[in-house]
Amino acid sequence: MDMIIYGAQGYALGAYNAIKKLQPEKNVRCFAVTSMGSNASHLCALPVKEIAAVSEEFSAEEKKSTEVLIATPANVHAEIEATLDKLGFSCHKRLTSELWNVMMRELYHATGEFRPLADLPAGDLVPSVDIYMAKSHVDKPLTETFELPLYMKPVQVGAANTDERIAEIRDDEGDSISKKNGNYCELTGLYWVWKNALTGDLCKAEYCGFAQYRRILMLSEEDLSRLAANDVDVLLPYPLLYEPDINAHHQRYIKDADWTALLKAIRELQPQYADAVHEILAQKYMFNYNVILAKRKVLDDYCSWLFPILERTEELSDPKECDRSDRYIGYMGETLETLYFLKNRDKLKITHAGCRLLV
Repeated sequence: MDMIIYGAQGYALGAYNAIKKLQPEKNVRCFAVTSMGSNASHLCALPVKEIAAVSEEFSAEEKKSTEVLIATPANVHAEIEATLDKLGFSCHKRLTSELWNVMMRELYHATGEFRPLADLPAGDLVPSVDIYMAKSHVDKPLTETFELPLYMKPVQVGAANTDERIAEIRDDEGDSISKKNGNYCELTGLYWVWKNALTGDLCKAEYCGFAQYRRILMLSEEDLSRLAANDVDVLLPYPLLYEPDINAHHQRYIKDADWTALLKAIRELQPQYADAVHEILAQKYMFNYNVILAKRKVLDDYCSWLFPILERTEELSDPKECDRSDRYIGYMGETLETLYFLKNRDKLKITHAGCRLLV
């Protein structure tokens, strides 16, 4: 069957790789987008085209028989479906985060690249788990109902910048960088967890983690039992893919001067990682969202490595923290998480699970 993948970013690339590996009978003809904008002209050696141009190339019968996989953020799925229906593409399907995660599990089960947690044998006991979830007063309400597991604890991030209170736990209490939320984004919450929950009485769980209001690890009780039964050190979401490599991420979200500052900070504070930067950035997989679940000691070690680099990057950046609010530190956190755990993949037992994107 012929197929079009609607989308040209990480979800679309992941879906293409899974389809190519697991469903080789499907012939993906191109990637489609609403408008080219800054999208590349080709992905995986296939053309990226505006859907209006694709429509002109397909006959009425081809439109009816060609499957269109909508691999974009969920908030635009309905709009894309309306466009496809109008153009005559009647066979289309939404790539939800749940479906994408199933595809990634099957892909990495087949390739062995990023071992799914679900591939490990389940245990008899569920370890104690605390996952702190970043939540902001500016978050829009969810359009879907989602009941938080008992182990998830909302943390209001950026609480120092507003009088509005939306969670019992706030990131402006104790040792805090809450006021820097405009640039650190959800990482002001992770900093609070590191300095207050891990070292205090709030978190005594065997595994401690961090998630976001709309980005939550998909874990069953059986999945949790696999952590202790297999002595897992770290659980990360399945990576997103970038082409030609993950340099594409920082080129899109981080200014050149800030990137230079980050590299200098790594060289100064963690020179052994500076040697690995080029190699790791030259591959295509990246751990997005600053989402993680790990043994307490592992999470503490990671945060002890991460935040001094980010603080030094701030010092080297121009303009300084107080003169900007453009999320650049939050984006850098994703790159650094990728660097740290890929550099240490032979020292730590790392597994992966799906990350549900709520809308």
